[in-house]
Amino acid sequence: MALKTISHRIVLTLVLFLLVSATLIPHYSVSAEPLADAPVIPNLTSFALAVSNGNGATLRGVYAEGAFAFPVVQQPASNAGYVSIQRNAITQFRMASDYGNIGLLAHNNLSGQYFAWLTPGERIQLVYGNGRIEYFVVTNIYSYQATSPYSMNSDFIDLNTHEYLTALDLFHKVYTGPRHITFQTCIEANGNLSWGRLFVIAEPEILYIPSNIQ
Repeated sequence: MALKTISHRIVLTLVLFLLVSATLIPHYSVSAEPLADAPVIPNLTSFALAVSNGNGATLRGVYAEGAFAFPVVQQPASNAGYVSIQRNAITQFRMASDYGNIGLLAHNNLSGQYFAWLTPGERIQLVYGNGRIEYFVVTNIYSYQATSPYSMNSDFIDLNTHEYLTALDLFHKVYTGPRHITFQTCIEANGNLSWGRLFVIAEPEILYIPSNIQ
């Protein structure tokens, strides 16, 4: 049992290293300048129709009114580190689904730059292939500096609390627990596209109670 647990932790850590280090550093030539204009946001009904394909088991789109409306690309079964290089798309992190959660990835010089537009209390709609819509609300935003952005042994520093977390601890914090969405992208600083990590958490709307309501 102990060997199985250790093996699982090693695999989990390695996948996380790939996720938070190499995979969010674009391995292609692309300008790091922000996109010139905010993305065009259709109404929710039009967006749902555009991304639907009849498959109710597949997440097809993410809609955040006032921020973005992007189709979702699925990772290949054999590549947990895949992140789409399409300019207007978000990639679903397959491994998060193993924990009952939805991980959404994008490069910070492509669609990921709009994750920073999300604010607590903002409504998120997930659109599935059969047109079904699942509602969430942004509840937490976490920003971390990677102590060694390109290292397999990097720890992370919470930019608000200054707490140190290992990669495995960070994975458990943002990708496990009750059902939720985790948006992830890198934070650029000092000319380094992979200086830090941004995580935006959204929980099911039915569970969200605004702080001004007793």
